[in-house]
Amino acid sequence: MFTGIIETLGRVKNIEKEGTNVHYTIESEITSELKIDQSVAHNGVCLTVVAINNNEYTVTAIQETLEKTNLEDLEIGSIVNLERAMKLGDRLDGHIVQGHVDQTGVCTNIKKEDGSWIFTFSYSPNKNNVTIEKGSITINGTSLTVVNSKENEFSVAIIPYTYEHTNFHTFTVNTRINLEFDVVGKYVARLLKL
Repeated sequence: MFTGIIETLGRVKNIEKEGTNVHYTIESEITSELKIDQSVAHNGVCLTVVAINNNEYTVTAIQETLEKTNLEDLEIGSIVNLERAMKLGDRLDGHIVQGHVDQTGVCTNIKKEDGSWIFTFSYSPNKNNVTIEKGSITINGTSLTVVNSKENEFSVAIIPYTYEHTNFHTFTVNTRINLEFDVVGKYVARLLKL
């Protein structure tokens, strides 16, 4: 379980395919604090640390993960949002994030507004996910509040700190992002279908 509060950024140093799996080697300032078998969210995708070498560590993504996330878009040098799993008893500063991406979305607009930014994203309706204004959403692992919710589209406001300390500063129009919708909202939507 995660909170959606990004700890640090990592940089992709190597990508190696093995069958249908892909091994990503990440350089990060938290590498020295990691251990083998530890869960780390990469752009909101929970992956297991399988190797550590100096200031770099390696995680492996299976085919299903690659198909449902934006990990296949990563290249050498890509910047990745990182968060280690939550410790029992820690504060929940963001919201409950599972590290299981529901679907990807696309950045459709970026507007600078009074020192902050408004990012707008669209997503396919085929998964029946929804957002609500003032509800929670996770974008590339970052816990955010929806400021404008429309059918299959929503916006979030990004303050300068978040812009600088997450990979939002790398986004352009058409950047594909990972979305994890609010877990409580997903259960409510499922119950209403019964």
